[in-house]
Amino acid sequence: MINAPKPSESIPDRSIYERRESVVRSYARAMPRQFGKAEGVWMHDDQGGRYLDFLSGCSTLNYGHNHPILKQALLDYIAADGIAHGLDLHTDAKAAFLDTFEDVILKPRALDYRVMFTGPTGTNAVEAAIKLARKVTGRELVIAFTNGFHGMTLGALACTGNAAKRGGAGVPLAHVAHEPYDGYFGPEVDTAELLDQRLADPSSGLDAPAAILVETVQGEGGLNAASPEWLRKIADIAKRHGALLIVDDIQAGCGRTGSFFSFEEMGFTPDIVTLAKSLSGMGLPFALTLFRPELDQWSPGEHNGTFRGNNHAFVTATAALGHFWSSDAFADDVRRRGALLEERLTRIAAEHGFETRGRGMMRGINVGSGERAGAITAACFDAGLIIETSGAHDEIVKVLAPLVIDDALLSAGLDILETKIREAMADDYAVAAE
Repeated sequence: MINAPKPSESIPDRSIYERRESVVRSYARAMPRQFGKAEGVWMHDDQGGRYLDFLSGCSTLNYGHNHPILKQALLDYIAADGIAHGLDLHTDAKAAFLDTFEDVILKPRALDYRVMFTGPTGTNAVEAAIKLARKVTGRELVIAFTNGFHGMTLGALACTGNAAKRGGAGVPLAHVAHEPYDGYFGPEVDTAELLDQRLADPSSGLDAPAAILVETVQGEGGLNAASPEWLRKIADIAKRHGALLIVDDIQAGCGRTGSFFSFEEMGFTPDIVTLAKSLSGMGLPFALTLFRPELDQWSPGEHNGTFRGNNHAFVTATAALGHFWSSDAFADDVRRRGALLEERLTRIAAEHGFETRGRGMMRGINVGSGERAGAITAACFDAGLIIETSGAHDEIVKVLAPLVIDDALLSAGLDILETKIREAMADDYAVAAE
């Protein structure tokens, strides 16, 4: 390995943040450095520290930081005075994105979706999806799932399970039923069958739903990965009960699970799909809501947003699709690397009696408690590895390395994680022995 993490030893002056920035900030508390440069899988702070990034902007940077092909496309576009902001006007950048998305993503997968440019973040895409489902079906209820996370605006937040996030709403979060996700009661209970039974029973108290909203892998809820069989049942349930199936692919999409969409080759096609995070490829804000053409029942301007025309994001997204998705080579490599990650995490977990979670390059280890997971991720950061937690109690140490990371650097980062888990467990044994 040419480079190794080189963490800085001191915390920089944070007075401007303490004085002016809201206390709502979170990541900066666990990673108290000031970053100024990033390339590939590395982030650099203002003291010369170098950190290996296993967070990837929470799956926003699947292709790493400042990928040279995407960066050059954006620089060329800016240098030519390309449109930066265009509302929903027709622009060269939008047309190029739509052509490429159609040719590289939709047609090879035999998908026929209309593309809706929403506001710039994932929660905007979810809001549009549930709003459209209610409009099309004339129903109000959305079925979401335990441990699901869909965003922080009120509609998406109503579909989110986390009590701490929901508690910030300040108003009732209504018209959503939170049903048990796959495996919620253990492997012996088929929660899809329970849902079907509830919907079929006119005395269950569960209203006919406008939509069923699901993540195939719950990114924030603990890396719970639903089985293809369970997801097919959910898709069938939605169809039989007149609901639209929405797959939230905001964190699991754009290659994170080994295919562009996380539901590929699972035997069902969602009615609506939400995308964001790594869609732009460069970390630029960009979100889409995709839906079957017959669902495109909006009136002009009925749902809009000032920044739904981020042409800089169109440019880098087009470059990313062309470079990474024009053949199967990239997806094949991600699947290969995901298998390496699975094998390594399984070995680390087995040493301590832990379990692994997730799918593809979206995996983690359940270390038993949020306190322990927090101690492990803090120790990793001190060693130069940026990594976070997930789960209802933050008990999952979550690996979201860039999909482009080479095997040697992936192994080096996992070496750090393995060491810090081992040290944390040794400390626990020492305390227990006292």
